[in-house]
Amino acid sequence: MQQATDHFAAYSFVDRIIEFEPGRHARGTFAIPASLAAFSSALVAEAVGQLAAWTAMDHIGFRRRPVAALATETRFYAEARPGATLVLEADLFACDDDAVAYNGRASVDGVTIAELVDCLGPMLPVADFDAPEAMRERLALLRNGGAEPGRFHGIEPMPVQIDKRLPGVEIVASFVVPAHARFFADHFPRRPVFPATLLLDTQMRLAVDLARESRAMAGATPKPVRMTHVKMRSFIVPSQLLSIAVSLSPGEADTIKAMLSAATDGRTVASARLELARAPVNEARGRESRTSSAGGVS
Repeated sequence: MQQATDHFAAYSFVDRIIEFEPGRHARGTFAIPASLAAFSSALVAEAVGQLAAWTAMDHIGFRRRPVAALATETRFYAEARPGATLVLEADLFACDDDAVAYNGRASVDGVTIAELVDCLGPMLPVADFDAPEAMRERLALLRNGGAEPGRFHGIEPMPVQIDKRLPGVEIVASFVVPAHARFFADHFPRRPVFPATLLLDTQMRLAVDLARESRAMAGATPKPVRMTHVKMRSFIVPSQLLSIAVSLSPGEADTIKAMLSAATDGRTVASARLELARAPVNEARGRESRTSSAGGVS
């Protein structure tokens, strides 16, 4: 059973909102606890999406909230290290009771480490997932001093069973979504849903392992640099058995492309494309942070 203290702690990645233009723009922060072993790029993208979600919910009076966003492109420039503070930005270019469309980015020490481009989040009733008043109060706290940092204690990687493996070419695996997990206290208290970003994180880990075996990545550490065509076709719920597949194909010089998919009962529930680079991502690939962009969840 989830503890009340897990709410806004177990899967919440915005500590404070320092700029807020209703319905248009928000800038916030999240302090990655130094005690964590790692903080994945998928969770960085989740943090940006959560900031966009707060902006969208406020704009329509907490009637509805975005879920299972479709992301045209996510760019990963560098990893976020435990102990660092993420500076998050979200720019909404459309928002109503049906959907929110936004761009966003995350930076550390003035260098952009991730960008989300042309994201679309369908909106569903807030009350189906959480208490609207609790959400209002949380946003007020984030905008007025912020929440106590360090409440996130990490998430263990999802245990997967490898069902088929062609080294350097393809992996087919399966895992059962936990029946109970701390992150359901945030995702979501009234209707537990397995976070899409945890699914993507699991698939990205498999893609990296598979890419290490490929000729194109021989002697190198593959790094995810770009994800496109992310589509979540249905909710993934506790105790659901998932079959996930990762297949590789050659990309341009020093890159590999991976097709990611997840299915249950023979029905595809999620898909995405991932690009991995041979050379490590470093500061040279980062971009200087901007306070605005040309536009703008879990």
